[in-house]
Amino acid sequence: MLKEKNSNKIQKIAEILGLLEEKGKGRDWLLEELKRHKIKLGVMPTNAYDILRALPNDFILHISRLLQNDEFLIEDVRTLTSTYHWFFTDIVGSSDPSISTKEQARKILILTDLIRKSETFRQSSPGSAVILTTGDGMVIGFADSPEKPLRLAIEIQKAISRYNQLRTTKEKLFIRVGIDTGPVYTIEDLNGSKTFWGPGIITARRVMDIGGTMQIFASSRIADDIRRLSPEYKAMMHPVGDYVVKHGEQLLIYNIYGNGFGNRNTPKKGKVQKSKAAEQDLKNSNTFYFSGIDLGIEITDPKTMMVRHRWTWDIKNISPEPKNQIFYYLDGDAPRDFADMNVVVTDDKKKELEIISLNVNKPYHKEFIVKLDRPLKPNQKGQKITLQYDWEEPERNFFYKVSSDCRKLQYHFVMPKGIEVKNRVLKVDPETGYKTHASPAAKVRYLPGRTEITWQKSNLVAYEAYRFEW
Repeated sequence: MLKEKNSNKIQKIAEILGLLEEKGKGRDWLLEELKRHKIKLGVMPTNAYDILRALPNDFILHISRLLQNDEFLIEDVRTLTSTYHWFFTDIVGSSDPSISTKEQARKILILTDLIRKSETFRQSSPGSAVILTTGDGMVIGFADSPEKPLRLAIEIQKAISRYNQLRTTKEKLFIRVGIDTGPVYTIEDLNGSKTFWGPGIITARRVMDIGGTMQIFASSRIADDIRRLSPEYKAMMHPVGDYVVKHGEQLLIYNIYGNGFGNRNTPKKGKVQKSKAAEQDLKNSNTFYFSGIDLGIEITDPKTMMVRHRWTWDIKNISPEPKNQIFYYLDGDAPRDFADMNVVVTDDKKKELEIISLNVNKPYHKEFIVKLDRPLKPNQKGQKITLQYDWEEPERNFFYKVSSDCRKLQYHFVMPKGIEVKNRVLKVDPETGYKTHASPAAKVRYLPGRTEITWQKSNLVAYEAYRFEW
């Protein structure tokens, strides 16, 4: 009986070896299948035959069935992703039944011609851009600069405005644009041509879908990169809040508009109703500038991880109006009443400032307003304002998001001697929560009676976020 089983297995292996040769597959494909099904071999395989001999009979049958059914042989995408800066547009009202199909097709041709004639498109070097049509629009990925989707959007909208001046209502052309930065896979379509799919295209499309007539919307991912390049870019980019897109995902959207391009109206559909804290973050990005931020974390009780927090903001008013109040919001990992937090706010003269309103006193979230002793006047020398409070950090980490552009962020941590410290500073993507090790690495010093960690970062932009672990 054993000989018969071995004979059947060898016969099946011979069949499989023939099918492997016929399908153009071999040892590597077999190893991928084993990895996919988490099957480990007790031998070091040198060829396909050795692998098959070491497999159990039921998996031998699985391999045989797999090779006999071509529809199951599609392999995983093996190419690496490529990152592009995406311009996604379509024609607003292209399905309007009152406009003839011929006129709608004519608008598509006009849009294509305007893009082809644009300076940004004409100056793109061969191979630096990928182009896909989408019926009533198109998507273009630029490999060389995140500015190009923005510049193209502005050029096209200005060209369309000139075109519409001499057209009847039905002849006029209107578009909407979404831009984003992100990776894609290169995939072969039915015609053997290259097409692209991945987060960059998907998000650019979803950003565009939020917009309306002649609007240019950008994800915060690309907007944060572009707006720091020049004051002109920053002036045209306006954060308008979080919007819910497909599958419940939330995106922070920037509306881009200026003289002769864009549309300043903010769509209400899909907008997330945000707390006052989140709304204040949006205001701060265009109201305040931080010359410096110092974050102090001192462990006062290692058993409970009670922390004395100290934030010092060197803050400058960049809005056209004087400011006499500062809005704060705090979050913690342990329930705590505001009255027990020992909150103190002082100015650069060490004078304690008045807390004039406690808006929210939830166990894990606080919001309050502090009155300044002297107003922050527009574009004058700033003030240093220091906030101190006590709150436990039982998870041994602290999260901080910069609400406006900042020249330098400094972090100083102090722990009593004798406690093992894990030193990590992570940069956090505010949209996805994805964490990466921040650069440069934090420095640790072991001193008599205490351990200190220091870290600093220059030229931060609004909404940069970091997690400090110990």
